[in-house]
Amino acid sequence: MEASFLVAKLITLVLSLVVAYLAYHGYRRSGQKPMLYVSGGFVFIGVGAICEGLIYQVFGTTIASAALVQGIIVSSGMVLVLLSLWNH
Repeated sequence: MEASFLVAKLITLVLSLVVAYLAYHGYRRSGQKPMLYVSGGFVFIGVGAICEGLIYQVFGTTIASAALVQGIIVSSGMVLVLLSLWNH
């Protein structure tokens, strides 16, 4: 795996986890459930950002099946973010 690709994926993961942490902190301060959904959504998005390469490398699956798993995880995170906006 190329170093630049790995760095880009790690930056995406770190940024999404920072957003998730800030949203969770906002939830703890305000008690508003939509913030909890945003936090969970960004965790899924961040994990989805790195999981394709990991699944492909570790489990030796096809790139198509690894991409499918990534799509499902990232889509789940987007649904959580959408729910937070919809309910607010």
